[in-house]
Amino acid sequence: MTTMTSDFLVIGGGVIGINLALEAKRRFPGAQVILLEKEASCGEHASGRNSGVLHAGFYYSADSLKARLTKDGNRRLTDYCRERGLGINRCGKLVVAKNADELPVLDELLARAQRNGVELHGITEAEAREIEPRVRTHERALFSPATASVDPREVMGEFVSNAKQLGIRILTDATYLGAQNGVVNTTQGDITAGYVINAAGLYADKIAQDYGFSEHYRILPFKGLYLYANDKAGPLRTNIYPVPDLRNPFLGVHHTVTLDGHSKIGPTAIPCFWREHYNGVQNFRFGEFLEVVSREAELFLRNDFGFRKLAWSEMQKIYRPRIVALAAHLVDGVRTECYTRWGAPGIRAQLLDTRTRKLEMDFRMEGDSRSFHILNAVSPAFTCAMSFSEYAFQQIEKVMDLPEKWGHENIA
Repeated sequence: MTTMTSDFLVIGGGVIGINLALEAKRRFPGAQVILLEKEASCGEHASGRNSGVLHAGFYYSADSLKARLTKDGNRRLTDYCRERGLGINRCGKLVVAKNADELPVLDELLARAQRNGVELHGITEAEAREIEPRVRTHERALFSPATASVDPREVMGEFVSNAKQLGIRILTDATYLGAQNGVVNTTQGDITAGYVINAAGLYADKIAQDYGFSEHYRILPFKGLYLYANDKAGPLRTNIYPVPDLRNPFLGVHHTVTLDGHSKIGPTAIPCFWREHYNGVQNFRFGEFLEVVSREAELFLRNDFGFRKLAWSEMQKIYRPRIVALAAHLVDGVRTECYTRWGAPGIRAQLLDTRTRKLEMDFRMEGDSRSFHILNAVSPAFTCAMSFSEYAFQQIEKVMDLPEKWGHENIA
């Protein structure tokens, strides 16, 4: 086993981890940056399995980090894709109401967009049908022109290529084993790290605990599945979303237009029984199973944040006619035989606050002079990864010592 040295060690090769490594190199050109990824390549979990939608930023309350970072993140990632010749489908998004009871939520979303400085238009039912003739809504709808779709794996590949060009060392098949006295132990050898940044997604809370953080937070994994349309479904011009329940971080079953113009419905948000519970008993760990299931059982019995109803309704969506029926509320002509292929599952590393017993709605991070921990970086983290990483480093620079040898660049 070799012993390596780094000024910055980033743990986790998802979209947040790779952008944190890029931001470290941008701010400190002279620093040695190593990124640690336990899989054979970066972006094998949520970052490569998400919907590919670039969100506009109107769902979030104005005092949240999500509101602060998503609008700018959308703009920056859109520009990044254009500058580097990456595919992007600027198809927009409609948010529709099933009935009169949902109209006040449309008004709230429009108010949030105005407070967040996000372009969002309140339109009539007739205007919505001009955008997408098959859409179903009650009286009114919202249209977001800035919402777009990309191929997340293509974007991740470009970020990784960019990192390698800048001299960032990416260690794959390198699993974090533990840390002590400034040395991080991995399956590829020990790393003496000047500063550790933890962006480990589903295991971020576990690693943070090794450094004395995440005392009141635990990851609660949810499985997301999309059901893909076949040629019988017919094309859609834009993404179509339902009015969301603003009390939880999930956006409900919707129609997503992919980069290549096809469509899919979903996602589910099914509670997992262990952290990487993708298919069957894949990645099963008995200790994780006991930890996750016991926490979910307690939430179910107490019905914290309506978990009982949430879990039951989400598990029903694995039944194909059920998820298609929900999607049919949004679009005319949706039939079960038009949706036949499930996509690869993704798992949302959702943070639970063990004090309030509620799901964390905003991004969450903790750190000190030795380490920094990204505890909750779920949707829209892919959209705002560049802005998120810049903000995270603003917080890091407040608490860490900055050696002159790193060649600090002033970032406006």
